[in-house]
Amino acid sequence: MTEVSSPPRVRGWTRFVTARPRLSLLAALVLTVLAVLAGSGVADRLGSGGWEDPDAQSTYATKALEREFPDSQPNLLLLVGSGRASVDDPAVAAEASRLAERLAGEKGVVGVGSYWRSKAPALRAEDGHEALIAARITGDEKTMGETLDRIAPSYRGTHGPVEVRVGGIVAVRHEMQTTIQEDLTRAEIIALPVTLVLLVMVFGSAVAALLPLGIGIVAILGTNAVLRGLAEFTDVSIFAMNLTTALGLGLAIDYALFIVRRFREELTGGAEPLTAIATTLRTAGRTVLFSALTVAVSLAAMLLFPQYFLRSFAYAGIAVVLLAAAAALILLPAALILLGHRVDALDLRRLFRGSRPTKEAGTAWARTATLVMRRAPFFALGTTAVLVLLGLPFLGVRFGTADDRQLPSSAESHVVQQHIRDGFPGSLGGGLEVLAEGRATPAQYAAYKERVAALPEVVRVDGPLVKGDAAYFTVLPKGEPVDDAAQRLVGDLRATEAPFDTKVTGAAAVLVDSKDAIAAQLPWAAAFIAIVTLFLVFLLTGSVLIPIQAVLLNALSLTAMFGAVVWVFQDGHLSGLLGFTSTGSIETTLPVLMFCVAFGLSMDYGVFLLSRIKEEYDRGSASHALEAVGDDDHERAVRLGLQRTGGLITAAAVILAVVMVAIGTSRVTNTKMLGLGIALAVLMDAMVVRSLLVPAIMRLTGRATWWAPAPLRRFHARFGLSEAERPAPAGEPGRERDTVGARS
Repeated sequence: MTEVSSPPRVRGWTRFVTARPRLSLLAALVLTVLAVLAGSGVADRLGSGGWEDPDAQSTYATKALEREFPDSQPNLLLLVGSGRASVDDPAVAAEASRLAERLAGEKGVVGVGSYWRSKAPALRAEDGHEALIAARITGDEKTMGETLDRIAPSYRGTHGPVEVRVGGIVAVRHEMQTTIQEDLTRAEIIALPVTLVLLVMVFGSAVAALLPLGIGIVAILGTNAVLRGLAEFTDVSIFAMNLTTALGLGLAIDYALFIVRRFREELTGGAEPLTAIATTLRTAGRTVLFSALTVAVSLAAMLLFPQYFLRSFAYAGIAVVLLAAAAALILLPAALILLGHRVDALDLRRLFRGSRPTKEAGTAWARTATLVMRRAPFFALGTTAVLVLLGLPFLGVRFGTADDRQLPSSAESHVVQQHIRDGFPGSLGGGLEVLAEGRATPAQYAAYKERVAALPEVVRVDGPLVKGDAAYFTVLPKGEPVDDAAQRLVGDLRATEAPFDTKVTGAAAVLVDSKDAIAAQLPWAAAFIAIVTLFLVFLLTGSVLIPIQAVLLNALSLTAMFGAVVWVFQDGHLSGLLGFTSTGSIETTLPVLMFCVAFGLSMDYGVFLLSRIKEEYDRGSASHALEAVGDDDHERAVRLGLQRTGGLITAAAVILAVVMVAIGTSRVTNTKMLGLGIALAVLMDAMVVRSLLVPAIMRLTGRATWWAPAPLRRFHARFGLSEAERPAPAGEPGRERDTVGARS
């Protein structure tokens, strides 16, 4: 059957994706196999850091100290326990010294020091039963991990009178990387079967349910190959793999749901499979394309930030969104053409009831829309007030850095660091280092040290240790390593006069620089997301007001997520139930990441709803011909739009939430926060904002919702896109009006 009713551009695309469906699917299978091979071992190539600004003063100082004074930057700690004996017992001291000497001879290990050599009080526990051997493993993250894997087993465990446990930054990051890999595998094992069951409940047909799942798997495997390639040229965080799985399944299922549902709707209406595919691509396919662009825009904003942790999520997110959309718009139509009416085969719901589902669900959504629009002021104000109230805890947010407490309390590196926090004097590893560059005399070093020691937040200043024209001082602040006082001290140290160049590093300095870097780029990222989103939604709707509403309501839908993140993960509520250790702060980059991801997903559902409302509005306005379009037509479009997409959006949101909750079962706190937080945001957006707030606001704005000034109407008439299938002009049977453009 020919596609005489399709616009030429869409007809050409339909013909392209359906001309040789078997060849298309075979090519996809070959590419997927190649992606599996290319992406194998990707996790081993990814890093577990990336929270710091690479151009910051603290980063420069850290690298300089690592190079010139490796003893100052230990990343490997051996916690040596002596049982009931004292660490000063001769037998204990002899065995510990032997271990330290042996460690100093290991390849890739430098700067070995110990309590038994230096007698430094900071390396000995206050109870006298534990002490530390400190060293530095050299190389990049991959090399350090390999070195740790090689040497750790021979030091961990019992050695005569001592018991040794392995910790330090390199152990924390390596254990975090391993834990994330294990958790991601478990999340996939949980998410895939649950998702399949939910899809069967949505579609009834097992065949139709398998299609979205297949698209998701293709997107995930393809993105892993992309990340593997990127890791050869730039740093990529292993945390990004969690987003790959979540968005790969979630968005691919969203897009496939939308396309398969529309295809089945057209078949039910009597269309032949090829005609049904043409209509589906012209309507739902166009919406999928717009949705993918809006999600990609939100994720692309993270490229503006210098931290490779955030940039990694942009790499992974953009790749998986584009691959999911491409698979949904190319592979899925080919599969649907081959299946035809068999897409409804294996209807498992018949096992539980004798007939096909009725339209009761759609009727319920229509009644909901009618009720909301009848009481629009109440629902608009009430819903907004509740969302704002849920977001209030975020006003008390405190930003911090990621540390060993991201890991479960039973993790070895967490245990080591917790012993150090609880039992060792001072704040080992929590001090600030001041790098001094430039030739100076002992008197000048002494004078600078006195000025630093006089600062109000300083407990003690050690050093300087001099090597050529470089030296460094260690400054121990009062209180916690990264609290407000320590952060103020960073500024005071950087403002202290010195006869040489000084640069400050340490945990508090890294946090200060990270916060500054994010604050500097945040307005640009927000402006980028807002401007491009406004433009894309205008192209879809032709309205000036709808894009503004979309941006504001999407941002409002995220308040519950941010409030919950602070209340749960910062303040520690439900920490026992969820199994994590609260640090009293939120890692600085996490809110940015969660905003970009959740905003993009909210726009995903917003585009689905708005496109269908626009389609119904255009259909109604076209049917009036020369008559004026009234408020009744506007409300009817909103009601029908919600009736025909409410169940679909809710199903998609629930499925995506299931995937995010599976990710949220991770034992790493940041991953748990990301998964559970975005799951909450997705459900709030679909079930509250799209169901209540959007129809209420659109009822209040009435016909003005669709207004645009004449120049913008002309621009949209030429470049905009909509889903409306408008009737042909009189005297031109068999030909449709151009679907490009909007009528207001």
